[in-house]
Amino acid sequence: MKRVSALLLLFVFCLTGCSGNSLSKTTVSETVQGLKYKQISQEEAQEMMAKDDGHILVDVRRQDEYDAGHIPGAILIPNESIEKDRPKELPDLDQIILIYCRSGRRSKEASEKLANMGYTNIYEFGGIITWPGETVK
Repeated sequence: MKRVSALLLLFVFCLTGCSGNSLSKTTVSETVQGLKYKQISQEEAQEMMAKDDGHILVDVRRQDEYDAGHIPGAILIPNESIEKDRPKELPDLDQIILIYCRSGRRSKEASEKLANMGYTNIYEFGGIITWPGETVK
């Protein structure tokens, strides 16, 4: 009987130790999808851009693509330049970062890389080719 009680107690301790949340600032849906950032619609991105919440808008295309037309207020940080070191343009790990590219592939890659560097509020919203809002050159 003592052996069964000891095994039961050990089992309870194991369950308790495994129940901690090791993924900070992620939701269940993000964890299920395997994402460390949030994918949002372009309409949601527009709503977020209208707020004065300290967000930063990041275009991760090449310089020539950015020069040909970008969303107003966007800064350029090419996906290819995001490597091991945090970009100097993004000093705050908790700042809201809205990310886009041309079609959505590079913005997903950049979002994943930034999340792996410790950024916690990344919102990826696809590509400028389907952007319903204004662009500037």
